[in-house]
Amino acid sequence: MKFFNFLVIAMFCAITSCTIDKTDYEAEIGSQVPEYYEFKEAVSFTSGIYKISIDALNGTFYKGYNELHLKVVNTQTNQDVTTSQVTFMPITTNADGSKSSCPHEYNVAYDATNKYYAGYSVFTGESTTTASWKLYVSFTADNQKYEINKDISVQKQSNKNLNMTAFTGNDGEQYFIALVSPQKPTVSENKLVAGIYKYNKPTTAAGTFPDPTQFSYSEVTGFTLKLDPRMPEPSMGNHSSPNNQDLTQQNDGLYHGVVNYTMTGNWTLNLIMMNQNGLILKGTVVPTDFTPGVEGVKSELYIDTLF
Repeated sequence: MKFFNFLVIAMFCAITSCTIDKTDYEAEIGSQVPEYYEFKEAVSFTSGIYKISIDALNGTFYKGYNELHLKVVNTQTNQDVTTSQVTFMPITTNADGSKSSCPHEYNVAYDATNKYYAGYSVFTGESTTTASWKLYVSFTADNQKYEINKDISVQKQSNKNLNMTAFTGNDGEQYFIALVSPQKPTVSENKLVAGIYKYNKPTTAAGTFPDPTQFSYSEVTGFTLKLDPRMPEPSMGNHSSPNNQDLTQQNDGLYHGVVNYTMTGNWTLNLIMMNQNGLILKGTVVPTDFTPGVEGVKSELYIDTLF
């Protein structure tokens, strides 16, 4: 019976304005939803005889989740430095001089298989005239520690399937959820991957800038991200889809689930975040009413997507 009701809803949407909206969305997809699968150099540093390069998708830092590949090369021997302790920290400075960071992997480990130091950064804002980003990188080579910094540009993420959100949980902690994949979903059941991070409030006084204890973030462990995807536009009636799976943490530290997109267009991922004990830290249940002509109600915690 539930499946039959869903078919009736889908047919109603198709009979009404769904066809026109879908055509418009398909035109938008072709020009505004890019896919990037090639890592290119986004920035490089030089200190003495050493060069540090950081590769990112499309050679660009974007607001949201960024997988990063760092390399340290001895320019005299052209050999990679593989045994160094490498640290990575992004800092943003606002017009009033205040400084903050974003979820990132501070101690990046060497990946011997792929021959780079693997890390990530979830940039929480774009570079603007009133907010600038700088990377602070350190490494050790030949028993000497090198510390380098360089200004970078963080660009707008034009792919809404890689959106992110930041919020304060019911426990008073600051959290961040960033979509990692898919970049470009299909009308089907899609594997949905997201990172969930928390700001670690400092417990000691600040030392010499940039003191990592003042800009520390961590991946949250053992949480559950309950998922209820809806099409909130009035013409869609806020209908959902079957066979979705809540997001749970896997061995890579990221949260994996399934989102079933039954047609192209605007979708809202309504979320409820629960901690290890099942306590709700953010999010509300979305009404199940089919509401054609009325914009759908969203959860207190949500991320919009479009494909």
